[in-house]
Amino acid sequence: MELVRVTEAAAMSASLHMGKGDKELVDQAAVDAMRHTLEGIRMDGIVVIGEGEKDEAPMLYNGEHIGDGSEPRVDIAVDPIDGTTLLSKGLAGAIAVIAMSARGTMNVPKEVFYMDKIAVGPAAREVIDINASVKTNLERIAKALEKPISEVTVIMLDRPRHAQLLVDVRAAGARVKLISDGDVAAGIQAALPDNGVDVLLGVGGTPEGVITAAAIRCTGGAIQRKPWPRDDAERQKCIDAGLDLTHVYDTNELVGGDDVFFSATGASTGELLRGVNFVQGGATTHSLVMRSRSGTIRWIDSLHNFERLNKVRFTA
Repeated sequence: MELVRVTEAAAMSASLHMGKGDKELVDQAAVDAMRHTLEGIRMDGIVVIGEGEKDEAPMLYNGEHIGDGSEPRVDIAVDPIDGTTLLSKGLAGAIAVIAMSARGTMNVPKEVFYMDKIAVGPAAREVIDINASVKTNLERIAKALEKPISEVTVIMLDRPRHAQLLVDVRAAGARVKLISDGDVAAGIQAALPDNGVDVLLGVGGTPEGVITAAAIRCTGGAIQRKPWPRDDAERQKCIDAGLDLTHVYDTNELVGGDDVFFSATGASTGELLRGVNFVQGGATTHSLVMRSRSGTIRWIDSLHNFERLNKVRFTA
């Protein structure tokens, strides 16, 4: 439950800059708040997915140690704001995200920037195959969900690289929901039952895919990913590093371990979570908190009193 305080702090701090047109300001506010809150958690954490390498990110950089150094020893993955562009423009769907699992259980293929993916909820977890055609996958998903393919909803990023994918999905007869940003939120939507989205398809960032896998470990869904080099130079870099470009990473390979924790808080109101609402003397937040071992999925509404929070912050 301490993790939700981390995403709440990031969402509230970042949303102060909603609509100002500065996505770097949004991101920095979220990073500062997230890092400050993480300092007080009892754990020996290492940032596996953060803001980049140390020379690029003064805080929450890959490899940074988080917590007070006591047990448990964990991997930490953060996306202070998934959808910085959305929030900077005052658009819907930006969320603050953190995931945690046992040390050494998060697998991030760092050699490749993008990966192709397919993600679904529990009902269709056994039927997907990223190497199969789009039509085959959608037919199998429709059968698993016991509904016609015309009622299956696919969510994907609206990108030029998805032009043929979009044609294939439409030709198969499925519904399509295109999004401009927010790949992690889209993956969570696809992995939650009865949430208006049945499957996530397309190419997205490698780190975002691992964070999504952490959420999917908690929902009981499934994700499959394959490396997607952007050009011949990146392809050769992957080959030189020994990365198998045909290998399919499944959910447990991306995020293993017996217990995975995940928290997300809405920054701007979207289909998954309501955004931060500032009220007199404080704010309200809406969060999603999940744990893989118990399979518990909590939706948390919180009212924050800024005066009391500041007293705790500056006297701790």
